[in-house]
Amino acid sequence: MNRTSILLGALALLAAGAASAQGTIKIGAVTSLSGRFASFGQMQRAGFKVALDEINARGGVNGQRLELLLEDDASDTNKALNAAERLVNQRVPLVIGAYSSGITKPLSQYLARVKVPLLVATAVDETITKPGNAYTFRVNNQSSVYTRSLITQLGRMPGLKTVAVLTSNDAFGKSVMNDVTRLLPGSGFQIVGRDTYDQGLTDFRPILNRYKSLNPDVVIFASYEQDAVALAKQVKETGLAPKIIAGIATGFALPDFLKGAGSSAENFLVTMVWNADVRYPGAQSLNTRLKAALGGEEPSQHAAQSYAAMLAAADAIRRAGSMDPEKVRAALTTSKLSTAFGPVSFRNFGGYQNQNSVVGLITQVQKGRFVTIAPASAATGKLVLPRR
Repeated sequence: MNRTSILLGALALLAAGAASAQGTIKIGAVTSLSGRFASFGQMQRAGFKVALDEINARGGVNGQRLELLLEDDASDTNKALNAAERLVNQRVPLVIGAYSSGITKPLSQYLARVKVPLLVATAVDETITKPGNAYTFRVNNQSSVYTRSLITQLGRMPGLKTVAVLTSNDAFGKSVMNDVTRLLPGSGFQIVGRDTYDQGLTDFRPILNRYKSLNPDVVIFASYEQDAVALAKQVKETGLAPKIIAGIATGFALPDFLKGAGSSAENFLVTMVWNADVRYPGAQSLNTRLKAALGGEEPSQHAAQSYAAMLAAADAIRRAGSMDPEKVRAALTTSKLSTAFGPVSFRNFGGYQNQNSVVGLITQVQKGRFVTIAPASAATGKLVLPRR
């Protein structure tokens, strides 16, 4: 072989290496871009986009650009499962999703059967990771984080003894109801009203009027977006005036709740795990970038959670050095990241499997915005009690 042939061969190898380095790594995600949960899906998509832009601006993953294959589940379980199957057939190394607990639980079971890791970014149903499975990893919190942090806050406030609870009759609502039913009595509270409602109910006034007659010190709601707005407005209409009204994340944690409920939302306590005023390094920059991705709309915790999930996915693929789902799964078990959403690592504890430990925040709606009031290490404001 002459010198020219050797040189041409070397150049060909370099070109092939460069082409490989400039290729793409495809990650799958399933969320609700249409249907009942579309507002949350839009938040998730914004979180994915901001993370992808950040990762690719830093050179991608192992020299390759990261690409997202985003599937719309239309807020429907069967469509989510079909979407996940399409992604598996495209040989993605993992899937992120979905939004709601009712969709995510069967999704986790399917992906465990086909041995593809699922990164959960927003669904909070306890049973997703308790007992969970070896292929499901949750970046966000389980529902009991919301209820425990709220009950801790209520316990610090004198004169609160009786509680009424109303939740949606779905996976999320049932998980919250199980939590409060189990935890409130053990913390010295008496449950005087306990109700669930089916999707489609728009008139909550009969329930709220009954609560008014019971005169509880605290009323706790857990519901999705439109229901949260309706509940806040109808609380005001019925004159239900407990000392504390609290919303468990989800619909209450959306900026649209503030816009839709208006003054009716004032002084609501809202549990969440990320807010624009949190003190995590980079949180303010993340909030700005998420807001830009949402076209100027204020981001919710769901966008920040999805951002962190994408970072965790990229980190696991980088450390695995492979697109093999089994190697990526093994890498996820040793994840340890610091993100603007908070720390991310997956542990087995208290019966949970592959669960990230997330700090619960208590925010209060003050002058039309969420202000973090607890825990003290994260608080940027103080609790305001309404005049009675």
